[in-house]
Amino acid sequence: MSAWRISLDLAGLIFLADIDAVARRTAYMGGISFADVLVLCPGLHKQQHAPGLSKGEYPACAAMTTGYVFRVENEATVLYLQRMSKTGHLTTLSVTSETDTAALTVALTAYLCLRGDLWAVLVLAILVLVRICNYVVLGERLSGGWHGQREPGVRGDLLVLLSQDRWVRLRGAVDDLKAVTSGQWLQDPKEMEITLTTLGTLSVYFAAILLVNATNAGRAVVLFLVILNAVLVMIANADTKVLRMNGKLLKSVGEPKAYGRRLDLAHELIKETGRKDWALRMGMVQPEKDEEGPVVM
Repeated sequence: MSAWRISLDLAGLIFLADIDAVARRTAYMGGISFADVLVLCPGLHKQQHAPGLSKGEYPACAAMTTGYVFRVENEATVLYLQRMSKTGHLTTLSVTSETDTAALTVALTAYLCLRGDLWAVLVLAILVLVRICNYVVLGERLSGGWHGQREPGVRGDLLVLLSQDRWVRLRGAVDDLKAVTSGQWLQDPKEMEITLTTLGTLSVYFAAILLVNATNAGRAVVLFLVILNAVLVMIANADTKVLRMNGKLLKSVGEPKAYGRRLDLAHELIKETGRKDWALRMGMVQPEKDEEGPVVM
């Protein structure tokens, strides 16, 4: 019986895997650093889709210090709140003012150069180029712009109502809270940015095709690199407990607190804050006859 032989002719298909690890990392970090261009893993062509990871949810939010009700507009913040929150629990987060895998790519590229496997080196170079395109486009799309009027020295206390009966309380300086909840995280791409993103996506497919020309050993090295990087990025995502956004840090404070019903949460927070208007506007409590008015959310 002939020995088993493993063919890696189609190894390049791994580049096209629908994995959101890179996009999710971009959201948790609030952007991308230049060192990330050397972190190569499946799903590079999906990085610009990071805002869609929150699944289009813009949860209702009440400022319990002023009674105003609005929505959390920052998609990366919403994604983080979805991850940290728990059904039937109130999760408290604070907002304050502010795993390296790049070396692996450099080392394995040098190894392929020494072996003379230039096709494999070319494939890695194309993937790095895709990362650079994403870096440039994301840098242009990161707004860091409008976050409302500044209110220095004022403290804020927000209650966010997420889907699946998840409740989050955000506490911190009002300006810090605005930086992570208001405005647009990534601006809509312009024509040039759309062109660069399209070229990057096509380049990923082109790299998958070119990898066929590499030696079996070269394909194995590239396959090992992208799979290991994907695992490391996913581990880093799972281990990330802090959201970095517009120079601010959003992190959990204590353990989530369970409630038998949402009304109990509303009554407790009304008693703590000394005002009821925000709860009425959120539809969390029934109004008295002299309190009747429109429910905003």
